[in-house]
Amino acid sequence: MSAPDLAELTHELLKAARAAGADQADALAVRGTALSVDIRQGQLEQAERAEGTDIGLRVLIGQRQACVSASDISAVTIAALAERAVAMAREAPEDAATGLADPGDLAALRDSSGLELEDGGADPDAAALEAAARGLEAAALEAEGITQAEASATFSRRALHLAQSNGFAGGYGRSGHSRSVVAFCGSGTAMERDYAGEARPWATDLPDGAGIGRLAAERALQRLGAVKPPTGTFPVLYDERIASSLIGHLLGAINGEAVARGASWARDLLDQPVLPAGVSLREDPLRKRGSSSRIFDAEGLATSAKDFVADGVLTSWVLDLATARRLKLRPTANAMRGPSAPPSPGTTNLELTPGTASRDDLIAQMGTGLLVTSLIGSTINPTTGDYSRGASGWWVEKGRLSHPVHECTIAGNLRDMLRRIVQANDARQHLAIRVPSILIDGMTIAGV
Repeated sequence: MSAPDLAELTHELLKAARAAGADQADALAVRGTALSVDIRQGQLEQAERAEGTDIGLRVLIGQRQACVSASDISAVTIAALAERAVAMAREAPEDAATGLADPGDLAALRDSSGLELEDGGADPDAAALEAAARGLEAAALEAEGITQAEASATFSRRALHLAQSNGFAGGYGRSGHSRSVVAFCGSGTAMERDYAGEARPWATDLPDGAGIGRLAAERALQRLGAVKPPTGTFPVLYDERIASSLIGHLLGAINGEAVARGASWARDLLDQPVLPAGVSLREDPLRKRGSSSRIFDAEGLATSAKDFVADGVLTSWVLDLATARRLKLRPTANAMRGPSAPPSPGTTNLELTPGTASRDDLIAQMGTGLLVTSLIGSTINPTTGDYSRGASGWWVEKGRLSHPVHECTIAGNLRDMLRRIVQANDARQHLAIRVPSILIDGMTIAGV
């Protein structure tokens, strides 16, 4: 189905909503194609292809709203969907924050082609993805000591169109290519595993598959012989591939929904320091070939680059229209939604200010402590910021990697931890969330 067909679907949904008695409505139509191939122990384990079109309708009657969705796009279903949504809205509780954007605040129609969100090449077929997955597996198994590898290659293409009764209408598409491999080594209770993976909107930007396979093998082999680290207070260095989890906790704390409920450890920190001086957290929804880029948000507001944290100071919550109204603030054009749910706040492409030191420089600087390369489980108190996570990685002695460690817990309080971060300069530029390795002193480690 082409983009004009999606636009027509949203038009028909709005028309049906008006006929059913809705005061206002917005309609979302999404078409997606996904193809994935998995290889395990040299055999084709799974080849899946999924295609479909989903439609979603949100209707508003006064300050009551309801959302419905379907994967059947027939005229009969659209009419029934609208009638059901209106009936549900009439029974829903009133919410003073509910409502579409004012027409004067809507994004002007813009062409998204300059963002290059969609691969201009031909879509890969199952044979091409199988060949890519087998190449990943073979590269991992070349390493001595690797006993098994599981590889996957996927492709997706997605298009959406949003239309609202306030006059907004717009759409865009995006594509995605990914390669991943998990390598296994050792045996019995001493078996270890690790992974490597890459994803890009354009196939031509993907790195060599052999390099991905070799990296997974190297990471798995490095975990052999892991032991528990000592218990105590030490510096902890979060490796770049898991450091973004720290920023994810900050984003959860400054999300408008959590703040409006009073359920955030950062609820009293607006215009206060949350990161060290000189460190900013910037969102850029208009990044070229960004995997989360978009020209408008889920409520039709124009997106633009902005700092949630500037020079260490929290300058803004992450807001959609409803949370902005509850907090008596302007929305930040950060609404996200799918066909079956109303908008809620979320973020796109983010970048934490990088440091000047390399990861090796920070390892040398930390003296004795823990380099974390993997996190499992979590106990995070969203109201107090108390933080505890299972971890594994490398023990560092005298500024040098000593031996692999596992089965330990790292703990602290996010409010304090984030004020003490020291960033490396190794963030990967293609990721939606660009966060380098992060060193935090004075963490509690529970091991032996």
